Amino acid sequence: MAAELSCDVLVVGAGPTGLMLANWLVKLGVRVVVVDGKDGPTIQSRALVVQARSMEVYDQLGIVEKVLAAANRAEALAPGFGSRAFGRIPTGPLGTGVTPYPWIEVLEQSRNEEILYENLRALGGAVRWGRQVDSLTATPEHVEAVLGGETITARYCVGADGANSVVRRSRGIAFDGVTNPHTFYVIDAAAVGGLVDGAINVRPGGDEFLLGFPMRGRGNWRLIGLARDDDGDDKIAEADARARIRRSFAVTYAESRWFATYKVHHRVAATFRDGPFFLAGDAAHVHSPVGGQGMNTGLQDAHNLAFKLADAVHGRAGDAWLDRYEAERRPVAKTLVATTDRLFGFITSQRVALRALRRLVVPLLAPVGVRVLPRTAGGSRFFQYVSQIRIHYSMSSDPRRDPVIGRRLPWAGGNYEVLRSLQWQIHGYGGIERAEVPDLGLPVHLFGAAPQTLLLPGQLYLVRPDGFVAAAAAPSAAASVFRQAMPQ
Repeated sequence: MAAELSCDVLVVGAGPTGLMLANWLVKLGVRVVVVDGKDGPTIQSRALVVQARSMEVYDQLGIVEKVLAAANRAEALAPGFGSRAFGRIPTGPLGTGVTPYPWIEVLEQSRNEEILYENLRALGGAVRWGRQVDSLTATPEHVEAVLGGETITARYCVGADGANSVVRRSRGIAFDGVTNPHTFYVIDAAAVGGLVDGAINVRPGGDEFLLGFPMRGRGNWRLIGLARDDDGDDKIAEADARARIRRSFAVTYAESRWFATYKVHHRVAATFRDGPFFLAGDAAHVHSPVGGQGMNTGLQDAHNLAFKLADAVHGRAGDAWLDRYEAERRPVAKTLVATTDRLFGFITSQRVALRALRRLVVPLLAPVGVRVLPRTAGGSRFFQYVSQIRIHYSMSSDPRRDPVIGRRLPWAGGNYEVLRSLQWQIHGYGGIERAEVPDLGLPVHLFGAAPQTLLLPGQLYLVRPDGFVAAAAAPSAAASVFRQAMPQ
């Protein structure tokens, strides 16, 4: 006789990824238990950039206004070199027309967690704080987790428990990659001077680099820098970091609210799924803070996985449908880790040749970028990559890598409201009559022409509940094409 399940999904870890996953699962009618060894949401700021695609996810969840009210908008990028700043590259114009959120929002991890936790409780969910997983086992029918004197049984288990994931280690999943040899420091500082206001400051130098993120409150900034290990010591005191920032970048501050040092790792789990076990967020991939991608990638892992788990739990899809999670999200993580590893290596390498190249190339190209990027298609494309709205999933219905299939639905100004229904749906843009759309038992939404997007008139699009386009076809072929692209 099968054991009675405590829940459908056990989520281990209640950071941003775990809380986002729990929000979506509860909203989708899945029974969830969330456990975390901490006493409550983190109080440290930690990750702090929310990209456009994550804002779209918050919008679909129904809490984007809370996020916007709490965030501080970075309206530009400000490249520089050492103590020199080369101007501003406004982010708004780069993202206009491609997303309702064409900026970079600065909102620390602690506040993201607070908002997600509040919403989870409003939805009827909860977190069992202070509960550390002692062991995890799997039977042919369920997952069993032991926490102190309690045993929880679940159909599935998701490890969203960070780089030292208990779930990943319990399954013996390799976490291959590299660790940057240098030590880095992070400071949440007040009364900062020497940076371009309202912008994310990017200041590589010959030997060091500095990132500055504007936080809420006048003069409040997150500062991230490289501490050269000249003496072989991987520790650095705040006084030393303060002196380096002043000497190398002419940046000063009055006091700090948080100071920490750390090593940067670039690693991807060998698999994101092991039977009923899944990995998401830092449990699945870790990388450098360059580009502000880490927390966002975890939030989007959760968004992707939640809909697939809900399909399986509610009987709309078989077990093979869950393999799509790894097929879609692991390539994203591998590309991101490889890209940030190369970029981080370039800006942190202490090799003489690369240090000389930085001194030559950055002061030469950065002023050109300030002038050219806002006026070219390349600027928009750059924004789309950084904001994670150009992510592409390989789809069986797309043998030719169609520019729309496998990507999040292009924003056409008024077509995102219908995504809040959280349903598979059919879209048509310009020149399609309702009678032309095959009856597949799905909601149908017909819009006017969308000339500033890749959405073609006379074409039908099958849109997944997570907002990604699963297939496209002419009305005459849509029935067969769409059926094959839906969960089996």
